[in-house]
Amino acid sequence: MAIERIKTGVYGLDELIQGGYPKGRTVLISGACGTGKSIFAMQFIYRGAAEYGEPGVFVTFDEMPEKLRQDMLNFGWNTKDLEERKKIAIIDGTSARAGAPSDEEHAILPGQADVDRILIDIVSVARSIGAKRIAIDSIPALAFHLKDPDDIRKVILKLSYIISRAGMTAVMTTEIPEQSLGSGNNMSFSKFDVEEYVSDGVIMLSFLGIGSQATRTAYIRKMRGTKHAIDIHPLEITDKGIVIRKIDEVFK
Repeated sequence: MAIERIKTGVYGLDELIQGGYPKGRTVLISGACGTGKSIFAMQFIYRGAAEYGEPGVFVTFDEMPEKLRQDMLNFGWNTKDLEERKKIAIIDGTSARAGAPSDEEHAILPGQADVDRILIDIVSVARSIGAKRIAIDSIPALAFHLKDPDDIRKVILKLSYIISRAGMTAVMTTEIPEQSLGSGNNMSFSKFDVEEYVSDGVIMLSFLGIGSQATRTAYIRKMRGTKHAIDIHPLEITDKGIVIRKIDEVFK
């Protein structure tokens, strides 16, 4: 039986992974600062709701929702309109990290360190809008109060299980140091060195310099149940969002 696919929303990515992410799975987007992780995750949510008829939830622990909405307008993405129509829900986890109250309709309470409670609240919001997609930005911020890798692994496993049981497909972001693919050095694909093992897919975003040129890149490290491209592909942040291009389109 063929695996059902869900469109990624990222231009040029679906054809590299047999038509989209495996439905009901969790995909990790890893990268250093400035590589486009948050845009990558929001593009999955926004285009899913606006173009594919699949409502989504975006959980932000790194950026205030209002700033996020403003930034997304650069790509013509009016998330506020979709929120009002219950096609998108943005959950504010950033205020709670700062120990401050939130004015958002959906927010994690300050001092709420119980990850189980946080996950229940996230799924509750998702069910209220019939969400098919969910993005967590980011795992290090969600687990900021956890120090033991075993605890972090349990959180990610539980998150993946709950999301899958709820019939949703998830994208999660994580921070990694700046590094060069093909350098011969050991590569890191996650903040805690556990996220990539409990995720069904891993896409690494980074910078690549060739001669006097430099570009963002995307590398599909793994995608379970999928024959995927293994090349490093140029990634461009355009006025309509992220586009993954062929190598010969950028370096000629």
